Amino acid sequence: MQIDWLTVAAQIVNFLVLVWLLQRFLYRPITQAMARREERIQTRLSEAKVAREEVEAETGRLREQQQALEAEREEMLSKARQEAAALRARLEDDIREEIEVKRSTWQAHLQDEREAFTAQLRQRAGHQVIDIVGRVLKDYAGSDLAGQVAGTFADRLAALDAGEREKLSAAASRAQGPARVESSVVLQPGARGQITRAIRDCIAQEIEVDYTEDDHLLLGIRLTIGEQMVEWSASRFLHRLETTLDEVIEGSGHQGSGRAPATG
Repeated sequence: MQIDWLTVAAQIVNFLVLVWLLQRFLYRPITQAMARREERIQTRLSEAKVAREEVEAETGRLREQQQALEAEREEMLSKARQEAAALRARLEDDIREEIEVKRSTWQAHLQDEREAFTAQLRQRAGHQVIDIVGRVLKDYAGSDLAGQVAGTFADRLAALDAGEREKLSAAASRAQGPARVESSVVLQPGARGQITRAIRDCIAQEIEVDYTEDDHLLLGIRLTIGEQMVEWSASRFLHRLETTLDEVIEGSGHQGSGRAPATG
C-alpha cells in the first residue's frame, strides 16, 4: 500500500489549522471566560467572607450590647427594688410615728379631759357642800345664835390689834356720817347695845351707829366706818373656803398633768 504523503501532509496541515482555529476561537475564549468566572467567584467568595465576618462582628457587638443592657436592666431593677423597699420602710416608719404621735396626743387629750372632769366634779361637789352649809347656817341665823354672834363680834372687836384700831379710829374721825353695822337678821336691842358699846369703847366714844340687814351675811356682822370695813361672818369664811378649794383643785390639776389646763 502506497502512502500519499501529499495527502498526509495536507491532512496534517488541516489538523494543525483546525487545532489553531479551535485554540484561537474556542479554547482561549472558554479558558478566559472560565478564568473570569473563577475570578468573579473568588471575588464573591471574598466579599461573602468579608460580609460574614462583618455580620459575625456585628452579631457579637449586638450580643455584647444585649448583655450590657441585660446587666444594666438587672442593676436598675435591683436599685429600684432597694429604693422601693427603703421608701416602704420610711413610709412605714412615718406612718408608725404619726400613729404614735396621734395616739399620744389622744391619750394626753383624754387625760386632760379626765383630769378636767375630775377637777370640775370635785369643784362642783365642794361648792355643793359649801352651798349646803350656807343654807344650814342661814336656817339657824334667825335663832338664838344671832345674840351669840353679836357677843362674838364685840369680843373680836375688843381683840383687834393696835394697828387696826388706829385705822378705824382715823376713819371715824374723818367720816361725815355714822358707823354702819350690817347683819343677816334684825338684831335685838340688847345685841345692838352690846355692839354699840364695843364700838365706842374700842374705836370712838361719841360715834353714832346705824343698823341694817344684809341677806348675804351668814351668822356674822360687818362694820363699816368711812373707807374702813371689818367683818366676821360665816359667809366670809365660806367664801374663803370656796376660793381655797378652787386654788387647791387647780393646783392639783397642774401638778397631775404637768401641763397647763385647757381653757374654754
